[in-house]
Amino acid sequence: MSDLKEKILEKMKNHTLAALATIAEDGKPWTRYVVVKADDQLNIWFATFKNSRKTSQIAKNPEVHLTLGVSDPQTAVSWLQIQGRAELFEDAQTRNAVWYDLLNSIFNGPDDPNFVVCKIKPYRIEYYMMNMPKPEIWEG
Repeated sequence: MSDLKEKILEKMKNHTLAALATIAEDGKPWTRYVVVKADDQLNIWFATFKNSRKTSQIAKNPEVHLTLGVSDPQTAVSWLQIQGRAELFEDAQTRNAVWYDLLNSIFNGPDDPNFVVCKIKPYRIEYYMMNMPKPEIWEG
């Protein structure tokens, strides 16, 4: 595994807060927070509501953008800018695989009919550091 891929995975190996941008019905961007986690192939996963604004926006246009990696600006070291294509899943196998305990406060288990999973397959990730004038770039 490349050094850059390892650094990227380190930022997303645990559930982390990210800003997700989609394209709204009027063609303008819309951003909201989601909690994401990546797998070893750099696919990014998060849970959402079946009838949310983001799911309808993703269904119409799967192009998305994520920003993540900073929880406190005073201690920020690095962050990611991610472009990718999103896909929604409702099958039991995927919902069970993505389920984690904190979702119990939002959904009634992995079989909740309002629970869907979003997978983002990145095609460009920019890895920024506070002391770097330009990012390192991963493309897939």
